[in-house]
Amino acid sequence: MHTSALVNQLKPSETLAAAAKARELRSKGIEVLDFTLGEPDFLTPEHIRKAAIDAMNAGHTHYTAATGIQELKQAICDAFERDHGVKYKPSEVTVSNGAKHALHNVLTAVCEPGDEVIIPTPYWVSYSALVELVGAKPVLIETTEAEGFCLSAEKLRAACTPKTRMLMLNSPSNPTGVVYPIETLEALAKVVVEKDLIVLSDEIYEKLIYDGYSFRSFASFGEEVRKRTVIVNGVSKAYAMTGWRIGWTLAPENVSGAINRLQSQQTSNPCSVSQYAALAGLNGSQACVEEMRLEFSKRRDYVLSRLRAIPGVTMADPGGAFYAFFNVSHYFGRPLMGGPAVSNATDFCTALLERGHVALVSGDAFGAPGYVRMSFATNLKALEQGLDAIEKFLK
Repeated sequence: MHTSALVNQLKPSETLAAAAKARELRSKGIEVLDFTLGEPDFLTPEHIRKAAIDAMNAGHTHYTAATGIQELKQAICDAFERDHGVKYKPSEVTVSNGAKHALHNVLTAVCEPGDEVIIPTPYWVSYSALVELVGAKPVLIETTEAEGFCLSAEKLRAACTPKTRMLMLNSPSNPTGVVYPIETLEALAKVVVEKDLIVLSDEIYEKLIYDGYSFRSFASFGEEVRKRTVIVNGVSKAYAMTGWRIGWTLAPENVSGAINRLQSQQTSNPCSVSQYAALAGLNGSQACVEEMRLEFSKRRDYVLSRLRAIPGVTMADPGGAFYAFFNVSHYFGRPLMGGPAVSNATDFCTALLERGHVALVSGDAFGAPGYVRMSFATNLKALEQGLDAIEKFLK
């Protein structure tokens, strides 16, 4: 049976593929320390779980409006104004089945075949695939460790062509954890207005910011920027709700209208029970978020201290999210743990998994050859064991 050329060209998610390799080894009785997935290891907070049970008992188990319940849309607007000082109306909100669904919605709603979408590298593995899926062209612009893995206004301006439609930004970043400085975002905002670009700002990690760093939403740089910006966010990372599948967009009303029409044909609605759980998360005490953030901060400090003590390993400072993205190219061309030498990050991760029984994700998947990503969204004991194994492997 013939299948679509667009789908045939899609590659499986490298992060999920790396996790699958780790599971395969485990199935053979081998203990694997897995740092591949960007998923908090915390239980969803109790008051959120209780809200889901209450919603079920109250009969909220049927269809909702295709784009989400009004109460959740209002809570999203209230939270955004509280946190970022920018007002949105519920008519500018679409609640979707997770942030990845929201990203696809936005690209489908605003991009035409042949449009160019600028994506700074390193970038989350699904960005370019989702762009290609709508017939647009991802334009990958390299940023370096020396630049703090941040796109500059000069690079953005130079990359623009008459076909450029959109800039995709992610701060804090997956995979680097880098938080864009406010002055860098401000400079980018000026180019966005000058070139009349749409900005898709993925802010899913906005609440996971560490001491010494500040987050600024891209929509907060004035009305001219706001009306060109689509915010993507959700409850997955900040509230440990990855499996609940609730994300959303904040966008100008005409764009939200287009997304709404699209989603009404795609899905009947986001999960009704999950919507009421997300509502409890946004409207309830934020102490649970801070508790998780502080624990992530301890893990971050530990991981950075260990990695930076390894000869030849370098990295940009992760000011947010829960990833360490470090350069291992110093070890290319050397035999590691008695095996043959490796020549790239993908081979490095394969060798580390097979010989050291530690699972990381290759930077090749993120457009950053020579680097690997380690998630520290797991307990300190596992991180200690994993870093011990990495050191042993490199020695």
